[in-house]
Amino acid sequence: MGETALYLPVKRFLETLGFSVKGEIGSCDLLALKDGEPPIVVVCELKLQFNLELVLQGVDRAPMADEIWLAGPLSARGKGREGDRRFRDLCRRLGFGVLAVDGNGGVHVLLSPESPAPRRNAKRRSRLVAEHRRRRGDPATGGATRQPIMTAYRQEALRCALALENGPKRPKDLRPACPNAQKILHRNVYGWFSSPARGTYELTPAGFEALKRWPQEGDGAPNEAPASALQEP
Repeated sequence: MGETALYLPVKRFLETLGFSVKGEIGSCDLLALKDGEPPIVVVCELKLQFNLELVLQGVDRAPMADEIWLAGPLSARGKGREGDRRFRDLCRRLGFGVLAVDGNGGVHVLLSPESPAPRRNAKRRSRLVAEHRRRRGDPATGGATRQPIMTAYRQEALRCALALENGPKRPKDLRPACPNAQKILHRNVYGWFSSPARGTYELTPAGFEALKRWPQEGDGAPNEAPASALQEP
């Protein structure tokens, strides 16, 4: 299917909505007008894939039109980019409609230009804010890959490890530097801790290795370390 094969189905679809449709007007793949003073102007851009270039074409045409539609072929089993929630959310925020043309020439409205912008996810937002506030300093370089992220949880686990460096202790002995010590020691996510006796914890060899990998100062804050020190072994 070429882009021209998308034209007639989309043209017929817009004509059923009362528009007069013509192709290749100016820089637009498809221009539709509805009578009025001034007329309602709709631009539709056609692409064989729902990709960034299609979105950018819509952005470029937006100042000229009352509505922007993006159209492409419906992928097999609907698992193409048109089914990607992030793609649809982007189009919602831009106010673009999305049309998909199936192999029989049927046109499916995947997103209307009037669709409301995605709501903020209060739970995910609060998690981001909490993580930002809990981290000490700025220990993780943005964009880094293939290395553990120095999260606030890992930072506190390292403070627990530092407190146990000289021998076993009880969780309450680690406060106030580690307010979540009981949870961190019990969950033992990284395998750094063991319990030699009921109610006490000590460092495992993995815990001592972690302190070597991420050296801690006396207050439990990670030292600034070169990037090579943070690479996966």
